[in-house]
Amino acid sequence: MMPFAGGLESTANGALILSAGAGLLYLFVVEAQPSIRRTLIKTCAVALLALLAFIEGAHWLLVVALAFSAVGDALLSHDGDEAFVGGLASFLVAHVAYIALFLSHGNGLIGPIQSSALLSIMALVIVLTTAATLNILLRRVPPALRLPVLAYGLAIGVMGLAALTTGHIWVIIGAVLFMLSDTVLGFERFVMSTLGPGRWAARHAVWVLYYAAQLIITLAALLG
Repeated sequence: MMPFAGGLESTANGALILSAGAGLLYLFVVEAQPSIRRTLIKTCAVALLALLAFIEGAHWLLVVALAFSAVGDALLSHDGDEAFVGGLASFLVAHVAYIALFLSHGNGLIGPIQSSALLSIMALVIVLTTAATLNILLRRVPPALRLPVLAYGLAIGVMGLAALTTGHIWVIIGAVLFMLSDTVLGFERFVMSTLGPGRWAARHAVWVLYYAAQLIITLAALLG
């Protein structure tokens, strides 16, 4: 049974299947050299989720978040600091869109957190881990990248807190996975100094966590 009306022949279900296929296929080219094929595979995975959200009439902020995430994926599929900063900027816009989306569907920044001990603990963990991660990374990143990394780190931390205000378990899970993905990415890029099994595993974990996060958030928004 397909999640959207129309069966396999519907555009929505087709977009979802193709997105999942691209997400799976990218796992086999994570370690490949930058190329047009690798960029297309990586970009299509989330771009198709943006198309799905648009087709299904999702909130425009979700479409914007997914679209800018796809742009960020395209940029980060290339090497070099310029592409990295461009990717961070695109994802910064995506996270601002997610923050606005979650807050617009939540019950205020404090209310749900105050009413739930678990959410209160999660909020504290998000704040502490964000601060600790930034403290470690900012000691390792080149001076020219410190401000972009700081801005991005703060944005994803706020995104995690904003997700808590929705009280929606799947939205929260998606946001947490997104934070984990970016944390692993930061350590893989700036802390792990040598190539090896650990770095190979980290690169694959980044993609699995990231795509799962985007997929879960999208389906949570569309299916309730």
